[in-house]
Amino acid sequence: MDKPVLLTVDDDPAVSRAVARDLRRQYGDRHRVVRAESGAQALEALAELHERGEQVAVLIADQRMPQMDGVAFLEQAAHRYPRAKRVLLTAYADTGAAIRAINDVDIDHYLLKPWDPPEERLYPVLDSLITAWETAPVPDESWATVIGARFSAPSFELRDFLANNGVPYRWYDVGQAEARRLLRETGTTEADVPVVIAPDSTVLRGPSKGELAEYVGLSVTASDDLYDVVIVGGGPAGLGAAVYAASEGLRTLLVERQATGGQAGQSSRIENYLGFPDGISGSQFIGRARRQALKFGAEIVSTRDVTGLHVDGDVRTISCDGDIVARGHAVVLATGVSYRTLDAPGLAELTDRGVYYGAALTTGPDTRDQDVYIVGAANSAGQAAVFFSRYARRVIILVRGAGLEASMSHYLIEQLEQIPNVEVRVRTEVSGAHGTGRLRELTLRDRDSGTEETVPASWLFVFIGASPRTAWLDGSGVRRDRDGYILTGGELLDDCDGELDGWSRPPFVQETAVPGVFAAGDSRAASVKRVASAVGEGAMTVMLVHRYLDTLDTRKPGDDPGGPGDARTPADTRTPATEGSR
Repeated sequence: MDKPVLLTVDDDPAVSRAVARDLRRQYGDRHRVVRAESGAQALEALAELHERGEQVAVLIADQRMPQMDGVAFLEQAAHRYPRAKRVLLTAYADTGAAIRAINDVDIDHYLLKPWDPPEERLYPVLDSLITAWETAPVPDESWATVIGARFSAPSFELRDFLANNGVPYRWYDVGQAEARRLLRETGTTEADVPVVIAPDSTVLRGPSKGELAEYVGLSVTASDDLYDVVIVGGGPAGLGAAVYAASEGLRTLLVERQATGGQAGQSSRIENYLGFPDGISGSQFIGRARRQALKFGAEIVSTRDVTGLHVDGDVRTISCDGDIVARGHAVVLATGVSYRTLDAPGLAELTDRGVYYGAALTTGPDTRDQDVYIVGAANSAGQAAVFFSRYARRVIILVRGAGLEASMSHYLIEQLEQIPNVEVRVRTEVSGAHGTGRLRELTLRDRDSGTEETVPASWLFVFIGASPRTAWLDGSGVRRDRDGYILTGGELLDDCDGELDGWSRPPFVQETAVPGVFAAGDSRAASVKRVASAVGEGAMTVMLVHRYLDTLDTRKPGDDPGGPGDARTPADTRTPATEGSR
């Protein structure tokens, strides 16, 4: 009875037996397989399992069943077992319905019948889903209790930090009776919020991100004095570089200012990434990448906002407010971008108090039965609209231009057209925000007629382009274009008329004006602003890092280093790369 359950339901007895047989053969030693032949019978089985306190890991349902089809069953089953992974069995003709179910009902996967051989078409999918279920946080076993004010910037930042780092918590608004009771019991008051109560009863009053990171077990300092490569930024490009560098034997450190994932980690669902035809949430995608990097031996340091880059011979040092964070022979800059702020009266004062830059997925349930306004016309805005449509009464997308077609992927536009509570208002902009302590109203302006209207609003999410996080590179020698994007390779040579002072070789494709310092992802000039290209650039950078490190290893005293600096590094100061990595 202590084995997690795999439940399968199909109205065809032969198919039902075949599914159960294949599941028992592969998973019977550690899971209990339960089968049903109708949606109603399966719901009764789930009720009995729930009453006995048994866990359900995966639900597998056939789509074409009488009375209750597979999607309807999976939707109802989610109320009883919300953590269970949900799989739809379909015929080829039903794939359209399956894809819509992924978007609308948030099922995890669909499988085409027949699935022979199961070793190729069934088990790899279930292995991944079972692993995800086993490693996902259990809501009832939260790491901490958080008491705060819903429209308080410090409370929002704390919740966002915990959520983005995958730390489970239970949230209480300060106005709730339970929150007041907990404050009394811990000797705290409303003036102390946000308050974090840890499982060991430790009370943290308004903790900084660094204090919270240390307490939940995140590394905040580097363990070694010198690394082969230091990666600044933990988005897709940084994680891609970390996975490939660590897997090839390089001593690898990744430094992140808040939480791994960047903007991609905040995406409700990424649907155009190669190999994930059913889509994947940003948090799942980044969680897998982080685990992969750690598995290969990469070290990750959190809550360190790097402010300086310095060159000392063959060593590159990154620092934070003058304190050394890490030293490495090579550095990869993957700092990504941040959303641009919207310039209208009242918005700055209400940021994180109803006005948010980015999706802020932790606020989703708070928007239930209310209106949500989204500014922007690119994919990030569309993905946010899909996400909030599950909770909000209405989602209104405000677009300055004539439509979405110029900047949003076609698949996403089609998806939005099918959601009844999403509307798009073109040629419209926000000209003001109003409220004391929190957002209460927005003033919207028609860009053609100039007329304005004021509407009640508690939620505004802004996606109006991005700026690179590169201002901290001032004085480092790294050259940037007029918009702040990092110049590398050919673009760098074009910018300096083909000559770089102190260089005896041309820079590698992704190398900056400082030898041994590379750039990858959205902060690099001329990069393609997509998750897949960012991962690819991170991986490619590792190949170039190998080439650069080889120039350090193979030089003899007196050889030109290929760039500024004359320190010598013995060949045995770094772990040799694998033969196939060159």
